[in-house]
Amino acid sequence: MVNVPATAASLTPDSLRQVGRPLDPEIANQKVIVDGDTVSIILPQKNYGRYDRGLYNFLFIPRGQWSFGLTASYGEFNADDVQLLNVLNDFDFKGKQYSIKPTISYFIRSNQSIGVKLGYTKRDGNLGSLGMDFGDDLNFKIRDVNYSSTAYAIGVCYRNYVGLGTMKRFAVFNEVDLSFASGSSRFIRSYNDVPRDTKTTSSEVSLNFSPGLCVFMMDNVNFNVSFGVFGLHLRHERQSTDQIYEGSRVSSGANFKFNIFNINFGLGINI
Repeated sequence: MVNVPATAASLTPDSLRQVGRPLDPEIANQKVIVDGDTVSIILPQKNYGRYDRGLYNFLFIPRGQWSFGLTASYGEFNADDVQLLNVLNDFDFKGKQYSIKPTISYFIRSNQSIGVKLGYTKRDGNLGSLGMDFGDDLNFKIRDVNYSSTAYAIGVCYRNYVGLGTMKRFAVFNEVDLSFASGSSRFIRSYNDVPRDTKTTSSEVSLNFSPGLCVFMMDNVNFNVSFGVFGLHLRHERQSTDQIYEGSRVSSGANFKFNIFNINFGLGINI
């Protein structure tokens, strides 16, 4: 992708109206060469009566490119790092989660791509002790509770970028992915001083929306960060405790909140 100087040719009046407001002529006339074709640096788009937020959609990644990426996330919680209410006179908890998600995608249009995403997620939590004291009426203590889970996923994703400048370095994006996952978990605790071991196998289909920011550090290498803020899921679980008690259930739900365990950092290569 090569910048070329402005020429007498410019965006047509119809294109100017599609963007939603008059353009700076110097920006409107700026062209780039993509695979031998001369195109505008600004992607015309219809407003459809939406409120004009004063943003241009600059060309960020042209049509026809492939993108290979690796996204990873890591979150950790340690009770030693926080201060809790006085009612928790004994609290020892450590937990962590990490995930790795390789992706491959193709830009069907400039700034718009579809692709395939794989995923691996691991969670571990250990509650060494938890003591609560509400006076003589209520106090109790829990010890030695452990939880671990592993999940694998595959899905399809669509990502739409909005370029933030003519230099093609910064862009915001929104990613939508439909994924299918399966995994297992183990929950170990004591009940009346008798250890209980519960094992669960699960399968899940989910629809997730993740906005983010992408920065090109070099011409073909970018860094991105995304945040999981909304999702829908349908989940089936089969559970057994001490290999004796068995059961299954189907559940569904929606998530509308920011999750510190769902911040993803990634690197991508475009060719």
